Amino acid sequence: MATTTSATPSTYFDFRKALTKKKLAGLWRMMSGYRLAYLAANLSLAVSALAKTATYLLLRNFADTVVGDTQPFAGTLARTLVLIALGFVGLALVEGGFAFLSGRLASFSAEGITRRLRNFLFDHIQRLSFAYHSKTPTGDLIERVTSDVDSVRNFFNEQAIGVGRIVLLFIINFTAIWQLSWKLALASIVVIPFVLIVSVWFFKKVTKAYEKYQEQEAALSTTLQENLTGVRVVKAFARQTFEKDKFEKDNWEKFLRGKKLLRMHSLFWPLSDIACGFQMLGGFIFAAILAINGEISIGTYPAYVGLVIWLIWPMRNLGRIIVNTSTGLVSYERLMEIVKQEREPLTEGTVQTNGPVRGELVFDNVSFQYSDGNADVLKGISFAAQPGQSVALLGSTGSGKTTLVNLLPRFHEYTDGRILLDGEELKEYPREYLRKQIGIVEQEPFLFSRSIRENITYGVGRDVPQEETEKAARAAAIHDVILTFPDGYNTLVGEKGVTLSGGQKQRVAVARTLLKNPRILILDDSTSSVDTETEAEIRSALNGLMENRTTFIIAHRIQSVMNADLILVMDKGEVVQMGRHEELVAQEGMYRKIYDIQTRIDDELEQEIASA
Repeated sequence: MATTTSATPSTYFDFRKALTKKKLAGLWRMMSGYRLAYLAANLSLAVSALAKTATYLLLRNFADTVVGDTQPFAGTLARTLVLIALGFVGLALVEGGFAFLSGRLASFSAEGITRRLRNFLFDHIQRLSFAYHSKTPTGDLIERVTSDVDSVRNFFNEQAIGVGRIVLLFIINFTAIWQLSWKLALASIVVIPFVLIVSVWFFKKVTKAYEKYQEQEAALSTTLQENLTGVRVVKAFARQTFEKDKFEKDNWEKFLRGKKLLRMHSLFWPLSDIACGFQMLGGFIFAAILAINGEISIGTYPAYVGLVIWLIWPMRNLGRIIVNTSTGLVSYERLMEIVKQEREPLTEGTVQTNGPVRGELVFDNVSFQYSDGNADVLKGISFAAQPGQSVALLGSTGSGKTTLVNLLPRFHEYTDGRILLDGEELKEYPREYLRKQIGIVEQEPFLFSRSIRENITYGVGRDVPQEETEKAARAAAIHDVILTFPDGYNTLVGEKGVTLSGGQKQRVAVARTLLKNPRILILDDSTSSVDTETEAEIRSALNGLMENRTTFIIAHRIQSVMNADLILVMDKGEVVQMGRHEELVAQEGMYRKIYDIQTRIDDELEQEIASA
């Protein structure tokens, strides 16, 4: 399957390759392309740790030379002290320089990995099926792409490199203490097995607690996102108190789960601190006894004090890192739940797609049911539409009109029967090709927070001359309205086009679809939010532009479907009537009932207006 991305090939990485049951193995695969930099970061840490250890060994030599009876190694005491001072300065520079280099390389790797991960997730989520998006809350996806990705970044930037740092410090400092005294070396690691056991135990507990915390944080994000998106509805119905109580309930649950997580941390850190504190205190006392008994030199004692601190405290931090690593592993698992979702194969198909389709469509006993398989949403749909014909779909809410037209761009796959497009099975057409041939005006049009011009030209994928943009806007009866705005076509619309009226948004969406110049046009109740006069203007413009296009019109008003070449009356997923307006209005059935009701309402309205 071909995969495209906006990122350059050198920065793109397919994170589906990181899928594995073993989390650490998956994280290692994610590091592809940054492993050498990460290895260099660890080697720099080793050099920094060696310089730190050498500093304490040099301190031992200094103390033994000045305080003890050791002879100066450079001939004179003054020359020895100068060399020792230069040694301290040199080691400090080496330690600081390589520590900086290590942090720089680790940050470079972590940021590079997470940048690729965010790019991949954004691209991947857009390529998942409609079924996945219909059952996955938007707030949950946002939480994973932001908070969980940041946890993975912290894992690479702090936790993984931290483990390497601690292991190196332990090996180097333990070896140095062993060189000073094997007794001190063994006495310095008595508490370490206890710290490791407690850390592993806490790791298992914290992993579960953090996973529940992240789930609740995602739920809270979903509540917040829905509230902010629908703030106008909340205000219109004065439901601020209800929404506040709902948010407080979710926030309280997050507080309880966060409190439990912090309580576990508060138990671990004091326990490990006390254990490590006793270990160092015991080591100081034992080293002092050895120094008093003459088993170690005077300079060995301060060197040991410095070395044992860098031996014990890193091990204490290892426990902290082991516990914190759970956040990175939980976040990795949550992200992989998205990554493992199958993408829509956009380019797979056997039909040769050299040019535009003609638009001949045949539905042959088509049925459809969602993945839960509970019941058929569409049942035995059969009809034919010739190129350039208009097909209208009329029926009550939930009768399957939108589901039927969603089969055409393969948003969903029909489960029985077949659909033929220009004589070829619809499933044999690549989805990408089909969606370029089909233009859709949604029942609830979505506009981006950009200029009106950018929204109209969004679906074209090329630079569009102003004349073409205005032509599409005129066809959608929105051009004159746009000119009344201060900035005309450069006017910025709010989120989801909130600054425009419902009718204006739909007409901009109609213009966007018309500019795409599709061979098949789907108008999903696209005039439901406009007045009768505006609807007439749009219909008049569309009558000319729908020539040579197969058009599907979903509507609830008889006036919107009267001129269609074929009208399908749907009820509970079935076509109960089919024909032209003249034929259907002469028959007994649902169409005649709808026609009579709407005609009576229109007549009563006209009488009221006339009497007024």
